[in-house]
Amino acid sequence: MQFLFPGFLWALLALSIPIIIHLFYFRRFKKVYFTNVRFLKEVKEESSARSRLRNLLVLLMRLLALAFLIFAFAQPFIPTSDEAQQGQKAVSVYVDNSFSMESLSEDIPLLERAKRRAKEIIAAYAENDRFQVLTNDFEGRHQRLLSQEDALAIVDEIAIRPSVRALDEVLERQRQVLQTSDLENLVAYQVSDFQQNTSADLSNWQDTSLQVNLIPLQAVQENNISIDSAWFESPVQVINQTNPLLIKVRNWGNEDAENIRLSMNYGGQEQPIGSLSIPAGEAIIDTAQVTILRTGWQQATLNITDYPITFDDRYFLTFQVAEKVNMLSIYESVPSRYVTAAFANNPYFDLDNQSSQGLDYSSFSTYQLIILNDLTTISSGLSLELNQYVNNGGNVLIFPSANANTGSYNQFLRTFPADELRDYQPQQRVVGSINTDEFIFNDVFENTNNNLKLPVSQANYRLSSFSTRGQETLLVYRDGSPYLTKYQVGQGNLYLSAAPLNEELNDLVRNGEIFVPMIFKMAISAGEAPKIAYTIGQDRVLEAEHRVTQGEQIYQLRNASKEFIPEQRIARSKVVLNVNNQIEADGIYSLSLEANETLHQYAFNYDRQESNLTYFSADDLARQVGERMTVLDEAAEANFEQLIGERSRGKILWRWCLILALIFLGIEVLLLRLWKSGN
Repeated sequence: MQFLFPGFLWALLALSIPIIIHLFYFRRFKKVYFTNVRFLKEVKEESSARSRLRNLLVLLMRLLALAFLIFAFAQPFIPTSDEAQQGQKAVSVYVDNSFSMESLSEDIPLLERAKRRAKEIIAAYAENDRFQVLTNDFEGRHQRLLSQEDALAIVDEIAIRPSVRALDEVLERQRQVLQTSDLENLVAYQVSDFQQNTSADLSNWQDTSLQVNLIPLQAVQENNISIDSAWFESPVQVINQTNPLLIKVRNWGNEDAENIRLSMNYGGQEQPIGSLSIPAGEAIIDTAQVTILRTGWQQATLNITDYPITFDDRYFLTFQVAEKVNMLSIYESVPSRYVTAAFANNPYFDLDNQSSQGLDYSSFSTYQLIILNDLTTISSGLSLELNQYVNNGGNVLIFPSANANTGSYNQFLRTFPADELRDYQPQQRVVGSINTDEFIFNDVFENTNNNLKLPVSQANYRLSSFSTRGQETLLVYRDGSPYLTKYQVGQGNLYLSAAPLNEELNDLVRNGEIFVPMIFKMAISAGEAPKIAYTIGQDRVLEAEHRVTQGEQIYQLRNASKEFIPEQRIARSKVVLNVNNQIEADGIYSLSLEANETLHQYAFNYDRQESNLTYFSADDLARQVGERMTVLDEAAEANFEQLIGERSRGKILWRWCLILALIFLGIEVLLLRLWKSGN
């Protein structure tokens, strides 16, 4: 037997007090009157013996009562494991409050069960112990040690949140907080469902100064349906066109899912998409036809119905439809009349012609496509600006001049990198094939039979064929040499023609059925498809076009219920926003400089990492952690608080000591009342 507070045993010296009282109090004499002196000696001897026995028993009861009262304060215990330790303890309790804890366990959510376990753990320790309560939120108030009462109050406030933390990250945070105390006994508990896809490998944990206890909770069912992701077939949306939206829906359960209704709210109207049947453990992709009827920022919400896990049943997305496609044609002597005429009567296209001698580089970001029209040379300044423009999402189409300075061109092309111009070949060549699998010419022609007139050039450059340049050929001459190639660079694209644009050397500009759709799709193409949705906790850095205005510029993000100012940095024509952990709820967030304007919209969705409801069992965890940690089976329903108390302090005996002290005091009272001393 050991004592939690052995210092109280010094109070056993107080046992001398009843002895002193006994010696002085019971030596007092009483005067006794009697009529016959014959029985004096006999009565005196008998009364003296009985009084001595009674007084000794009273003294013994007092000594035992006081001794066990002192033992109760010293809190004796019998160690039942090696974990039982004396002295004050610092205890950390982690409660997993991620979305997977919405699963049901005996008709109550796992989170409620976890909170009950956390309270039992805290209550099992002494009032003078110190406690940390930690959740996935990692809030500031969770980074300090509290009293038992305050810790229980924080447990009551825990609610489901979108944050997801790896268990090794949580354990490291627990260790850091516990080591801020000056206590030697450090204990950590993790109460979680221990999902397999979020639980880190704990087998490498080697810190022996911290006792780690894992308490796995198990849900009644492991079935869940989620909307995984969505994306447009075409990366850019165009007004008055229908763009297929591909939707991926996954069945995470072990049973086939039938009659899962998928719908979309777009333009303020709820539109049914279909009823899905999804095999167990698999995902299917369904398609919704989205017809674009207006320009500007637009938003849509996809929905399914699934219970009880609901956080992944809806998916928000936003996209922008440009009012016009802005294009810039850079010429050297005179602008191409054919290029100007090709788009003159189309209000959706806005073509600017600028001389290479007077360019406004700051306006490049406002164009979706820049055409280099038969320039003799490319200056270093223009080369630098075009490279940044493409990397930031712009598209550049190059038609080299017949008398081009190949040195300046190749120096420019190496910065991407792209294939370079070789020798100039003044001979006629006919385009023999079109790559209709690539975005530029995909779905442009109903068929590519002999009736389609293909471009013919009277001269062209031979292009290098570096395999590392990642080129994709769009138009090919009949001899197999490339006529038009594409290079994806950063977030944009570079298109390189082997032939000049001059109509005397190339009839492409007079071939409207190829030239016009080619320019159009180049303008709306993107090296990386614009993000239509972001993930809370993963996507913390956002970008938008920077608007130059007078005075102080403070960008704000807001949704229907929240408004905040993100960390912001201006990088040339872009504003870079860092939202950190300020976005907690899914939905549509609008970026603005003023209250009644929308510069950009971002759709944020919850992390689908928690959608997979596959857990580690208690046996799985025990095999993984070995002897480094202790796995407590949550199924041990019989007084979990007592179980924790006995593990931390052994079999606690102070209650028995208090009971025995009261019993001995009761016996003393009975002796004094019922056993009258002789007269």
